[in-house]
Amino acid sequence: MQIQVNTDNFIHGDERLVEIAEEAVTSDLGHLDDRLTRVEVHLKDQNADKHGPDHIRCTIEARPRGMGPMAAHHDGPDIPAALKGASKKLRQRLSSEFEKLDPHR
Repeated sequence: MQIQVNTDNFIHGDERLVEIAEEAVTSDLGHLDDRLTRVEVHLKDQNADKHGPDHIRCTIEARPRGMGPMAAHHDGPDIPAALKGASKKLRQRLSSEFEKLDPHR
């Protein structure tokens, strides 16, 4: 599973940020590694210079093999919280879709 991290102009996409994003994605979606070809993480500062609550938006898009892309987003007070929320939502969505396709249900 390839993981790609994209940021807006207000979030500095350094190596540490990529590590944090990869850890969050792997933690929640790693068990689906053989069913996903690529995962894209998009981080955006909703308020730019105004640091109010829930100002970081994380959108994660997964590309399941043989299916259309699926995405989830979460707004959080900081990058780790936004990443964790989005990855958990996407895990639930993917698991639900894969269960529907499982002939042994």
